[in-house]
Amino acid sequence: MSDTTFDYIIVGAGTAGALMANRLSADRNRRVLLIEAGRKDDYHWIHIPVGYLYCIGNPRTDWLYTTEPDAGLNGRTLRYPRGKTLGGCSSINGMIYMRGQSRDYDQWAAFTGDDTWRWENVLPAFKQHEDYYLGADELHGAGGEWRVEKQRLRWDILDAFAQAAQQAGVPHSSDFNRGSNEGVGYFQVNQKNGWRWNTAKAFLRPTCYGRPNFELWTSAQVSRLLLDTAPDGRHRCNGVQVWDGHEMVVAHATREVILCAGSIGSPQILQLSGIGPAELLRRHSIDVVLDAPGVGANLQDHLQIRAVFKIKDAPTLNVLAASSFGKARIGLEYLFRRSGPMSMAPSQLGAFTRSSPEHAWPNLEYHVQPLSLDAFGEPLHSFPAFTASVCNLNPTSRGTVHIKSHRFTEAPAIAPCYLSTEEDRKVAADSLRVTRRIAAQPALAKYSPEEWKPGSQYQSDDELARLAGDIATTIFHPVGTTRMGPEGDRGAVLDSRLRVRGIAGLRVVDAGAMPTITSGNTNSPTLMMAEKAAGWIRESAGA
Repeated sequence: MSDTTFDYIIVGAGTAGALMANRLSADRNRRVLLIEAGRKDDYHWIHIPVGYLYCIGNPRTDWLYTTEPDAGLNGRTLRYPRGKTLGGCSSINGMIYMRGQSRDYDQWAAFTGDDTWRWENVLPAFKQHEDYYLGADELHGAGGEWRVEKQRLRWDILDAFAQAAQQAGVPHSSDFNRGSNEGVGYFQVNQKNGWRWNTAKAFLRPTCYGRPNFELWTSAQVSRLLLDTAPDGRHRCNGVQVWDGHEMVVAHATREVILCAGSIGSPQILQLSGIGPAELLRRHSIDVVLDAPGVGANLQDHLQIRAVFKIKDAPTLNVLAASSFGKARIGLEYLFRRSGPMSMAPSQLGAFTRSSPEHAWPNLEYHVQPLSLDAFGEPLHSFPAFTASVCNLNPTSRGTVHIKSHRFTEAPAIAPCYLSTEEDRKVAADSLRVTRRIAAQPALAKYSPEEWKPGSQYQSDDELARLAGDIATTIFHPVGTTRMGPEGDRGAVLDSRLRVRGIAGLRVVDAGAMPTITSGNTNSPTLMMAEKAAGWIRESAGA
């Protein structure tokens, strides 16, 4: 940390930050600093796919956030995992490669007034870093850093669920990433030869570490931004203040500071720096640099409702992992073939469909697993079962992320406000009915599925919505807390090029910038946004 002046400072070495560092440091004339609050990704469970079980809830790799008590969840709080290591959430997530629907991006373009976000204009950015296992075509790229492969396992019970979904009217899909993700099929994953493929491996290790103009600080937490105010009242960000575990260090940026700290971390840093809702900042004795009410607002997330079905005459992970012999078999299969349950993403089979016929597009996503448990991190049940988790892809509920004090070491208050609209409660009830309809199809009959949770005795909208509040949990897709928007929109923190309005030299490039949540898992859309932002920054620098 001897020379602390750089052209670009990137805060957060997660999904977006790793790609940004790769692209910006490619110009050898620009010095780039990447700052990560967590440690290096040298923990072995990061790289073994099933290791997410040991990374989530582990202070070695997770920020260990929890939500505020939520009325929509009948007063419950939830564990809210966020990656705290190189690769960020790509080091602990479900590894599912999912772009969303073309209409998501067309909506962004219409909302911001900038056609750069239309599907046909974001598709090249997805393809630019993609390495698709079937090779390049009109919708997929090959040779990029971000590896996409098919899963290395199958289960009879999942095949039967897929057949049942088709009998219930959901078409088969072999690829959810072609603009319309409607259908049922196995998810594609960010893995390489049976190992997790995180953004540190993809974008940092093979290139950045050998560049003399690139510097990486780990175990270094940004406490606030350095902001200057000119005599004419204009503000500029020219650096960051960083706690390295022993002392505060100041790093200066001559061109830009780029926040890639995620939908929780970025609004927290902005608020601690005096950029946010004025009343909130004054309450915590923080000088108001810019009254920006949208910082920490507009939190959106996918809430999954986990329905568990007991079954007969089919192997599931509950049974296979119950004995020492079964565990040894699982371990040997991964050791010698890099396949089997240890290569599993948390969810293997996916389905996209409608909660009711009046929806013009699929508004539900299923994550189906050949296992069951009471809650994430709890032991598997002793009986054979599968879990069909369903989420509302387009929730209308909105929450907040607000600091609790002026101390950067204190986690913010995360209030998702799940199921706070009548529309979301109706979709929750209807989605459970869709699950039951699939489970009742002939393809599953030979396994005698019995609804164990929530229980078939619950039928009315009110009962099912209340039950959803009792059993639903996050699927780890928070977005929107520093959203972009059109000029004149007081709630828009960013312009359509992800620059912070009212603060020169500062951008936010992470899932917080999304105005609305994408129709699927959010990791790969975040990479796409970083790809586009890196191009804009290099273009403005004449690179």
